[in-house]
Amino acid sequence: MLLLFLSFLLFTSFPLSLSLNQEGLYLLQLKSSFSDSDSALSSWNSRDPTPCNWHGVSCDGASGSVTSLDLSNANLAGPFPSVLCRLHNLSYISFYYNNINSTIPDISTCRNLVHLDLSQNLLTGDLPHTLADLPNLKYLDLTGNNISGDFPASFGRFQKLEVLSLVYNLLDGTIPAFLGNISTLRMLNLSYNPFSPGRIPPELGNLTHLEILWLTECNLVGEIPDSLGRLKRLNDLDLAINHLVGSIPSSLAELVSVVQIELYNNSLTGELPRGFSNLTNLRLLDASMNRLTGKIPDELTRLSLESLNLYSNKFEGTLPPSIADSPALYELRIFQNRLTGELPQNLGKISPLRWFDVSSNQFTGPIPPSLCEKGRLQEMLMIYNSFSGQIPSSLEQCRSLNRIRLGHNKLSGEIPTRFWGLPHVYLLELVNNSFSGHIGKSIANAKNLSLLIISRNQFNGSLPEEIGLVGKLAKFSASNNKFNGVLPKSIVKLDGLGILDLQGNELEGGLPSGIDSLKKLNELNLADNKFSGEIPDEIGSLSVLNYLDLSDNQLTGRIPLGLQNLKLNQLNLSDNLLSGELPPLFDKEAYKNSFLGNPDLCGNFSVSCDKRDEDKHKGYVWLLRSIFVLAALVFIVGVVWFYLKYRNYKKAKAIDKSKWTLMSFHKLGFSEYEILDCLDEDNVIGKGASGKVYKVVLSNGEAVAVKKLWGGVQKGCDNVDIEKGMAQAESPVRDDGFQAEVETLGKIRHKNIVKLWCSCTTRDCKLLVYEYMPNGSLGDLLHSCKSGLLDWPTRYKIILDAAEGLSYLHHDCVPPIVHRDVKSNNILLDGDFGARVADFGVAKVVDAAGKVAKSMSFIAGSCGYIAPEYAYTLRVNEKSDIYSFGVVILELVTGRLPIDPGFGEKDIVKWVCTTLDQKGADYVVDSKLDPCFKEEIYKVLNIGLVCTSPLPINRPSMRRVVKMLQEAGAENQLKGTKKDGKLTPYYYEDGLDQGSVA
Repeated sequence: MLLLFLSFLLFTSFPLSLSLNQEGLYLLQLKSSFSDSDSALSSWNSRDPTPCNWHGVSCDGASGSVTSLDLSNANLAGPFPSVLCRLHNLSYISFYYNNINSTIPDISTCRNLVHLDLSQNLLTGDLPHTLADLPNLKYLDLTGNNISGDFPASFGRFQKLEVLSLVYNLLDGTIPAFLGNISTLRMLNLSYNPFSPGRIPPELGNLTHLEILWLTECNLVGEIPDSLGRLKRLNDLDLAINHLVGSIPSSLAELVSVVQIELYNNSLTGELPRGFSNLTNLRLLDASMNRLTGKIPDELTRLSLESLNLYSNKFEGTLPPSIADSPALYELRIFQNRLTGELPQNLGKISPLRWFDVSSNQFTGPIPPSLCEKGRLQEMLMIYNSFSGQIPSSLEQCRSLNRIRLGHNKLSGEIPTRFWGLPHVYLLELVNNSFSGHIGKSIANAKNLSLLIISRNQFNGSLPEEIGLVGKLAKFSASNNKFNGVLPKSIVKLDGLGILDLQGNELEGGLPSGIDSLKKLNELNLADNKFSGEIPDEIGSLSVLNYLDLSDNQLTGRIPLGLQNLKLNQLNLSDNLLSGELPPLFDKEAYKNSFLGNPDLCGNFSVSCDKRDEDKHKGYVWLLRSIFVLAALVFIVGVVWFYLKYRNYKKAKAIDKSKWTLMSFHKLGFSEYEILDCLDEDNVIGKGASGKVYKVVLSNGEAVAVKKLWGGVQKGCDNVDIEKGMAQAESPVRDDGFQAEVETLGKIRHKNIVKLWCSCTTRDCKLLVYEYMPNGSLGDLLHSCKSGLLDWPTRYKIILDAAEGLSYLHHDCVPPIVHRDVKSNNILLDGDFGARVADFGVAKVVDAAGKVAKSMSFIAGSCGYIAPEYAYTLRVNEKSDIYSFGVVILELVTGRLPIDPGFGEKDIVKWVCTTLDQKGADYVVDSKLDPCFKEEIYKVLNIGLVCTSPLPINRPSMRRVVKMLQEAGAENQLKGTKKDGKLTPYYYEDGLDQGSVA
């Protein structure tokens, strides 16, 4: 009976466990060792007799034993489960894209393992030497972890290994020669590791089965070994972004199977080697950003190249006619060289050209008429050459075009009629040529046109009414032509127009009514025309207008009082026929030169309004003046007496200007007294945590921003909060904040760092005088109702400017400077939306060893911007700034605050990552941004994510960030596609004019 009772208890206590086989029990041990936040292993339970139907598990059909375990992208966390080696028939393991956070244990007992993929996890430690003891291992991928150290010597003993990928780790030795002993290798990818400087081992030429060799950004030095020419099966060779020198070895012409060769961004010299005609499979050759010289070999142009990138070298000579005979050539980028002569006139006749950039050379002659023969041409970039003749009429049929830049040449004649109305073109630039004729009415069909830049030509006739149908037009620049007639009424329908520049034409008539509908108009320049009539009052309602030039016309009437509502950086109404009194805001020295040549205007800086009755009432006026003078003298004497009495009575509360100490950092055109006289409440433009900011207009017309701080005793300063108008900093100001700001900004000279003119101090009050930034801070503008002003080109310009400022602090200052409070509110914008980095109250200097000069006793920075490692270690370096800058990038792309109630407990970094995974990029990007910039926006978003990597070592340097942003701004599609974490570089498109038109 007792035995039966015990048996019953055993059965009722473990009825389900006993039904599962031994391999299932091992896998349940694996499940218990993992944190499974997404319930990816919910189907794993002990009710099944075998695990073969569980998620990610595959079994052998005959024996029923587990052969494969694929738990990719399951959000599992925990150590690597060594219990897997008890599954004796297991041949395939993939934990790709999880959170495995241990070292790699000894798994040499997994004797049947063929495929091991642990990429994109959090593995640490060294490479285990026992991996080479796996006799059947063919595939080893450890990409995207934190594995460090050197290669173990045992790695030269792999018996069957075909794929070895260690991309994006922390390996810091050199690439060893014994890797050349793995004769079975087909793919070797060691890209993006911080290796010590080392050469490419010549022994890699022994890997005769190798098909892919990627050694991108591996800190390689020396020359490319000739032995690589023995890799007859190689189809992809990538040695880009290293420090390789010497010439390109001729042995590379023996790689008969190669499809693409990437050698960009090295220091290679000499000419391109002969013999490339043997490479019949070559589709891509990129030797850009080196120091190559000489001509392009004729034989190179006879290949079936899909992409030829040779820019930023020093190629000279002509472009061979044979390049036009390449049947598969769809991308030709050879800009920024010294190529001369004419382009082959049959270029594009055989080749299905899509991207064509020959900018910044010395080409002459006509544009080849067959460029779009195959109807696929998308970009035609030919700026900064000496092309002549007309635009071929055949191009008006090229409906695939979306980007045209023909500026700075010697082209002439009329534009083909339908060329104006190509439906997909968003940029049409014809600046600085000799084009003539009218703007065709077909421009109404240019539904995607955003940038129309045709200045400095000889266009004539009237502007067509159809211009108002180009709904996406954001910039229309047609200055210095011969346009005449009146402005079309339809122009006020362009509600997205930001810049209208028609200076230097022969336009006439009145300014159109309804101009207040141009809500995004930022710049209006109609100078040097023949406009007449009055200035419309409606201009005063254009809230974002900061540049207004109507000079040298025939405008009459009074100056509208509404113009005082505008925040103008440039105002010029000179040389017109305006009359009446100046509006009070403009009747100041600062605007003296804005109204010259209007004899009937009157004010403090112009002639009297009306002199007609002066002689008639001369005596009467003299009497009145005498009475007023006498009364004024009595009043002044009384005021002076009262003031002296009052000053003595309130002496303790007055500011004694004689005690102010001025320290200047630039040549000044003003004194401290001029600043002090303007520190009244009417001039306050912002408040923050440590005082106020004032806008002070000096006697010379220049505006400055004055930050007024104080110490513990508020004697002589107002007890208020500071900093919205100048820097809008929200972080607490420490006792040494003033000193840090003075010491930091006083020695910095950079166009993207806010300029500190001087400091003024007394015992109880401190003033900092900065250059005035009329558009305030990026944070204010981005997160307010004015965010519509920030289109994508403007946002891109801002983030690139700020990156260059921070790069200067990190790399060009000696010693380097860490800002410690990078955020959108500390990025200020000038009148042209140029960005300046500001607020250095918590900045710190880094010593020669790369450490902050003194330890941090508090966390400086702002919520949402603080790097994770800084918050809990108080260790600060340049990587902390880079994380904060990445948050600013995400702000610009998403339009969201760093901490937003809509994120729940997440910050913007976690929200972006989660949303990207679950919904995709379209749900992240600010809906206000024009979709035509989608590709460039995605590139910048990717840069922001890289900058906000949780591990500081994975964040790029600020200098690298600048380069990545510049490359993203080139608007080129990614060159090729690669797997296993291999990135492809971005490319500039526009030669010397990269920044002129986004």
